[in-house]
Amino acid sequence: MSDALKMVKMAKAALDDKKGQDIKIIDIRQVTVIADYFLIADGANPNQVQAMVDNVEEVLGKAGYPCKQIEGYGSGGWVLMDYGDIIVHVFSREDRLFYDLERIWRDGKLLEDGELDSE
Repeated sequence: MSDALKMVKMAKAALDDKKGQDIKIIDIRQVTVIADYFLIADGANPNQVQAMVDNVEEVLGKAGYPCKQIEGYGSGGWVLMDYGDIIVHVFSREDRLFYDLERIWRDGKLLEDGELDSE
């Protein structure tokens, strides 16, 4: 299993742990060179969004994967976490509907939970 896929699994678990909603994983390796995977999730309010981001940062940091950059943390509307091979997007529900990254990146492959183990 690649490091990117390990990071995806850990980040997804960290988002789940803080009750992240509608977590999607998009394999964008065939679409762009900016990253291998996008994780997209939303939270009910800015505090939950920040708690989700904090948990992902803690879990991946303890595993030896430091975050290269975090954008949008103060607003709690859309937080982008850049780990190089994976990019984690944590939204408020309203911002997620507005930006609709799933539609923009529809050329990528949407992965289901069972597919994570087979990649």
